[in-house]
Amino acid sequence: QVQLIESGGGLVQAGGSLRLSCEASGHTFSSLHIGWFRQAPGKEREFVVAITRGSDTTYHAASAKDRFIISRDNARNMVSLQMNRLTSKDTAVYFCAGALGYLLGDGYDTTRRYDYWGQGTQVTVSS
Repeated sequence: QVQLIESGGGLVQAGGSLRLSCEASGHTFSSLHIGWFRQAPGKEREFVVAITRGSDTTYHAASAKDRFIISRDNARNMVSLQMNRLTSKDTAVYFCAGALGYLLGDGYDTTRRYDYWGQGTQVTVSS
């Protein structure tokens, strides 16, 4: 059983930065593609960024491009999400998700592609 645990959420002022982490246990971390999703109150869970298991490809939602940076350290079983120039629109619960399979594929931005989910970490941006 894979466990994904997010950390690093909190309260930050608009324009500030925050770094989220996702640690994995219970599975060979290097075999998982990792994605970050977020869910604001009253809204559906939406894709933010993803990174393939070999770090060769990253994907960004339009809202995250040029502001959010995803990276991974397979030796530490960890993925990091550096979020910069945050706005109130970034306020949400952020979820780390893991996907099995050789290729992440075209479904990288869909929740159904991911097999494992963390409990989420709250990010609140004050304006």
